[in-house]
Amino acid sequence: MAGFLFVICIYIVGASAFRIQRVESTENCQDHTMYFKHYFALKGEPVILKCPSFRYKHLDFSSHACNLTWSKNDSKAMTAGGDEEPRIWAQGDALWFLPSSLEDSGQYICTRRNSSYCADVSIHLTIIEKTAVHEASYNQILFTFTSGKLVCPDLEDFIQKETDLELKWYKDSLPLDEDDKKFKSWKGTKFLYISSVSSRDSGYYTCEMSFTYGGTQYNITRTIELQTLDQEKRYSPVIVYPDQRTTLAAVGSKLILPCKVFIGLSNHFHTDVVWLANDTYIDIAYKQGRVMEGERLDIVENNENYIEVPLIFDPVREMDFYTDFKCEAQNSQGRHVLPTWVKQGAPSFPWYLAAIPVALTCLILGGLFMHKYWKRRVGNGYTIAKS
Repeated sequence: MAGFLFVICIYIVGASAFRIQRVESTENCQDHTMYFKHYFALKGEPVILKCPSFRYKHLDFSSHACNLTWSKNDSKAMTAGGDEEPRIWAQGDALWFLPSSLEDSGQYICTRRNSSYCADVSIHLTIIEKTAVHEASYNQILFTFTSGKLVCPDLEDFIQKETDLELKWYKDSLPLDEDDKKFKSWKGTKFLYISSVSSRDSGYYTCEMSFTYGGTQYNITRTIELQTLDQEKRYSPVIVYPDQRTTLAAVGSKLILPCKVFIGLSNHFHTDVVWLANDTYIDIAYKQGRVMEGERLDIVENNENYIEVPLIFDPVREMDFYTDFKCEAQNSQGRHVLPTWVKQGAPSFPWYLAAIPVALTCLILGGLFMHKYWKRRVGNGYTIAKS
């Protein structure tokens, strides 16, 4: 019996070491970016998660071939499909769910690595029941007394032919009147045009399209929460990311925390975006450069202007968990400040440390087994001599 347990232990140590080492190799990347893109989908609809391109200079993988893998909630790596889970597979830089299920909700990490570098990005996915469509929505902003447009988001990978794109639009779950001159949607576009926007236009809008794959037709639904701002705020900054106040990080890891600012119709150079630590500028609070602001990015999305400034921790230390960080955006029209905190998450755990208790147990059982074995041999030899 002891011999059998010894063999089992040796197998467990080997299997545990392999399993934990494989996860550890995906956790010890030089960079970890909290990508504040939140995907929403209804249960049973298709989902495509795209691993975003690294736009920061120190994360440029374009000059070297790299390998891309996916994992969920810091667990085992996800394979490229198979008989066990044929509805989920990786293709290029995308992870497909066809169809999606409620248990697919969670944090997904795409990891890019080459011979000398490794970086991962966290993306959040929420799958909801069809009866709870308003619980998860994309936020968009329009200004009163202007004409604007809503964008049906995250459709690019599902559009098989641009000219065939035709959306159905709803407001507060009711179909929009096609004869209503206030709302217009044309075939071949993913926009809903709204004339003379007023505060009464605020609310939930739903866009719906059809998607065919493998001879099966699916619906793709997106819900947008429209926020209307007064005319005088059309040039003032609004911080849209981070949309959560707390970010988890492990001591010793590298963290990139972007601040993304919507600046409406303002020009990029009219708005300043800075990070503060305990109300002190980052370059003053961290003179050694362990925490610093990264490269500023001026972005245009859907004909709207954004600014993104990352805060880079290299590495995260325990003192950061007790520091108040703020992103501040300001121009001549207004100012917006968003506080955020870095909290301690689960640290990466080397496989050999996890295997030590198992190895000690096996060593003890092995010693007992060998002791009993030699004792039995000695006992048998004594009996024969006596005879």
